[in-house]
Amino acid sequence: MRASHADRERAVDVLKAGFAEGRLGQAEYEQRMDRAYQAQTHHELQMLVADLPQGPMPQAQFQPRPVPATFMPMQMPMPVPVHTNSSATGALVCGIMAPMTWGLTAIPAVILGHKARAEIRRTGERGDGQAIAGLVIGWLGIGAWALFFLVFVLLAAVN
Repeated sequence: MRASHADRERAVDVLKAGFAEGRLGQAEYEQRMDRAYQAQTHHELQMLVADLPQGPMPQAQFQPRPVPATFMPMQMPMPVPVHTNSSATGALVCGIMAPMTWGLTAIPAVILGHKARAEIRRTGERGDGQAIAGLVIGWLGIGAWALFFLVFVLLAAVN
């Protein structure tokens, strides 16, 4: 199979790592790099890197790594996506809507905020700031309603 530019670059990366680790001398490294850039097939590239490890080796491993039969391009592991907690988003939305709903969504904002913070600590999801904002706005809404009722009771007691 014919080699692509990306395949050649991967082989050169393996050669660079081998040179940096002291597995190749300067002259051999330069010679193999020239041959890698001139390689036309995967087989030619595999022959250049067959005696080199094609990835990080654990420090405690003393056994030689088996040489692959064919050139396999190095693949970087994809990072695991970290999602935002949906309860945190719900807490923030309920908190923001509290003034527009006369404070009716303040209590759900507090409940969802506490639920979200517990889930975030357990699962490592994102959204702690949203949960805290929902909690703060929710508690402010509840406090405003408590103050309103206190003033209402005091005015009723005075009259």
